[in-house]
Amino acid sequence: MKKNCLILVIATMISSNLNAQNEVLSAFLLKWENSKNYLIELAGAMPEDSYNYKPTERQMSFQEQLIHIKGNINWLSSTYFNGKKAEKIELKTKEEIINQLTASFDNVAEIIKKVTLEELSTEVEFFAGPKSKLQILNLLQDHVTHHRGQLIVYLNLNKIEPPKYMGW
Repeated sequence: MKKNCLILVIATMISSNLNAQNEVLSAFLLKWENSKNYLIELAGAMPEDSYNYKPTERQMSFQEQLIHIKGNINWLSSTYFNGKKAEKIELKTKEEIINQLTASFDNVAEIIKKVTLEELSTEVEFFAGPKSKLQILNLLQDHVTHHRGQLIVYLNLNKIEPPKYMGW
């Protein structure tokens, strides 16, 4: 009887741990996919001949914002999750930018599908101080959201109605 109870307790603990892992990673992956789809729609809404638009001289252009988002996704995911150095690719056309953004989002999703809950609690050195890998995941999403908000303003300033929010 004691053996059966012990086995049941261990099985419950393992199950709880797997469920917690699935919830954290599943929630991130769902949000990440929605974020990708929304950003790609925003990128598609701006005509290519307006990709160099910037509201003021000191701000990045629409195109530069998209390339910056892609670069940050690649840097954070490669530096903190797969240990490879992110390669820089020169992007010139709207189609190239959208294709590379999509690939960057998809690459992160593939990396995160292989991450364990224990790995998310691992602390890494970050320029703003030590962070857990879970914090790096949150930073990935937060950075995209920050710049995506700026892109919505760029569309509005060009009298282009932004796509409806799809981040649910």
